[in-house]
Order: sequence, then structure tokens, then C-alpha cells
Amino acid sequence: MNQPLLANYFPILVFLAIAAAISIAMVGGSVLAAKQKPNPEKLSAYECGFEPFDDTRRRFDVRFYLVAILFIIFDLEVAFLFPWAVSLGSIGWVGFFSMMGFLGVLTVGFIYEWRKGALDWD
Repeated sequence: MNQPLLANYFPILVFLAIAAAISIAMVGGSVLAAKQKPNPEKLSAYECGFEPFDDTRRRFDVRFYLVAILFIIFDLEVAFLFPWAVSLGSIGWVGFFSMMGFLGVLTVGFIYEWRKGALDWD
């Protein structure tokens, strides 16, 4: 127990130094070996296969945000379902019904957004 505390972190420092050396060698090798003559086509802005046609600060339709929020909600639902399914045997009926309540609230929210037309693209 006479080792200094920082001696335990020496392998991590060695690993970081090796990783930094490899990454610098890779970037340096690509700069030396690759052709560094970009053409105007490569430097142009690319937006969904056609030229950008408007200012980037324009307003977006609110439906983009609603779809993003729906994605986050259902992504979190899946993130909660996996650990719940793994531990279902040990949490019993209380855990089962609490997850059913959680899924019920998500279903009500999904039906509400569906009825409001948040998923319709006209």
C-alpha cells in the first residue's frame, strides 16, 4: 500500500499517449499521401441533393419538432422497456402494472398527437 495514488493511473496515461500518437500519425499520413486539391463542387453546400435556396435562419414548420419529440419519447420508451423486461421476474406484479401505466400514458399522448394531425404531412 506504499504505492502513490497516481501510479494506478499510469496505464491509462500510456494508453492515451499511444492513442494520441496513432491518431496524429494517421492524420499526418493522410495529409502527406492524399491529394489536397478540392474542387468547387466539393466545397459547395450540399442540401438534400439540390442547391440551398433560402436563408438558414428561416422558420421551420412545427411538425418537424413534433416528429422529433415523438422520436425521443418512443426512443426513451424502448430504453425503459429493455431493463424492465430483463428484471420482470424479480419486480413482480407491481413492476408490471407500473410499466403498463407508463405505456398507457405514452399511448394516450400518441393518440392525442395523432388526432391533432401532428403526423399528417399535407
